[in-house]
Order: sequence, then C-alpha cells, then structure tokens
Amino acid sequence: MKDSVVAKVTEIAERVAGSEGLEVIDVELRGGGKARLLRIVIDKPEGVSHGDCEFISKQVGTILDVEDVIPGGSYHLEVSSPGLERALKKPKDFERFLGRKIAVSLRTPVEERRRWDGVLAEFSEGLVTLEPASGKSVQFTLDNIEKANLKFEW
Repeated sequence: MKDSVVAKVTEIAERVAGSEGLEVIDVELRGGGKARLLRIVIDKPEGVSHGDCEFISKQVGTILDVEDVIPGGSYHLEVSSPGLERALKKPKDFERFLGRKIAVSLRTPVEERRRWDGVLAEFSEGLVTLEPASGKSVQFTLDNIEKANLKFEW
C-alpha cells in the first residue's frame, strides 16, 4: 500500500512541478500513525528557491488533501531541495552531472572495492565510467549502484 501511495504522490508532484520547470527528485513516505512524514525533493538547473518549495507544498498538499491520497489523513509534508551532495538516482542525473565529483557505493565490488569516489567521466547506455585518479578509470553498470551522490569539496 505504501508503494502505491508514493507512486500516486509522485505522479501528482511531477505534474505540478513540471508546470513550473521543476523536477521531482525523490518522494518518501516514512513513519506511521500521526508521525508520518511525506518528503518531496525537487530541483531545477538554476537551483531551488524557498518560493519553489512553498509553491509545491501548497499545490501538492491541497491536491493530496482533496483527493484523500494519504490514508488516515494525518501526515507532515516536507518539500526541499536535494542539497549540495544530492543523490543521483535516474539515468538523466548521471548525464546531467558529467564532469562532477561523485561518491558511489556498489552492490557488488569492482576491483575488490564497493566504495568509489571520483569524477563522473562518462555515462552511456547504463554504463558509468568513473575516474578515481588521474589516468585511471573504472566502469560499472547503473544497476550495480546501491547509492550515488555528488561530492562537494569544501
């Protein structure tokens, strides 16, 4: 049931966000009872403003309440940007952030390692090429990635 609720919320959020040039990065439903948290993460190329988050919160929240999408009715809605070290989940994320430094955790090791940091050098047909050091590259498939995110250098 939780998956179907998240799918419905995602569809609503994408419809609303698309009209404003925003992208829905992630939708999560956590907790239970009166402590449920519905988190929607949005982004756009030039960055997300407080006004963008407020717009999505009001529009999506109204639709969710009117259509009674969240069973039981009680939930807290949080809308935010993905942050500096945003998750990379979809193929288009890997295309968009070519040339940027990323951190990756793999399901199965490549060269006896599950964790890699490096520059996202190439992405084509589900194959990721990462450069962990100058002159060195490793490749792995998108479906082998357990978690990937941008790596911000302070």
